[in-house]
Amino acid sequence: MSISQKAQEYHERMFPGYESKLLKTDPELIELFDNFAFDEVVNHDDLDDHTRFIAILATLLGCQGIDEFKAMLTAAYHFEVTAIEMKEIVYQGIAYLGIGRVLPFLHAVNDFCTANDIKLPLQGQSTTTSENRLEKGRLAQVEIFGESMRDFYQSGDEDSKHINYWLTDNCFGDYYTRGGLDYRQREMITFCFLLAQGGCEPQLISHAAANVRLGNDQTFLIKVISQCIPFIGYPRSLNALRCVKALKGDK
Repeated sequence: MSISQKAQEYHERMFPGYESKLLKTDPELIELFDNFAFDEVVNHDDLDDHTRFIAILATLLGCQGIDEFKAMLTAAYHFEVTAIEMKEIVYQGIAYLGIGRVLPFLHAVNDFCTANDIKLPLQGQSTTTSENRLEKGRLAQVEIFGESMRDFYQSGDEDSKHINYWLTDNCFGDYYTRGGLDYRQREMITFCFLLAQGGCEPQLISHAAANVRLGNDQTFLIKVISQCIPFIGYPRSLNALRCVKALKGDK
């Protein structure tokens, strides 16, 4: 076996002029992985490279693949994923993964920016204030999930309803309302966070439905899952596929 011409060409687009050290220590693995990930997978469908790498970064954050995340920042940048988009993926990850798991990835993006002479801090993307974050979050939930979410922030049992309130003012009011990514992109990265960390199938089904509602249809979501298989493996990918298929009653 040898690395295919298409895989070599795609690798060069991701990492111009770079040769992996693993070619010397693990040549068989590199042949297997590169031929699959950078030829068979990327040429399977028509998902554009910009979207592909936003999904890959979100998936690597979700599965805690910090070393591969650092490498893929360079590849994503060569496919026009901006520093602001990178930061927004990481920022939104806090709502779905927590700061404990996200902080190393924030440092990775900052280090990437510094190494590429991108001035920090980046241009601010916040669009809300302490006074309107609840209402803006409420409107975001309605736009993404529908009218059933209009009074979600007031719902729940007395001892836990504050969590639904926080989902509205914090998760959606603080993060979804930010610039840099639109709602369709934000729902896609949430889908990637959830499928990559596993054990979140109820939320994954809900956000798969939200994606479809925003225009990221089932075919699109299957393309996203497919592109992420080399980075998270088959079990979590198949779980995600089952959640997407559940939306239309497929087996």
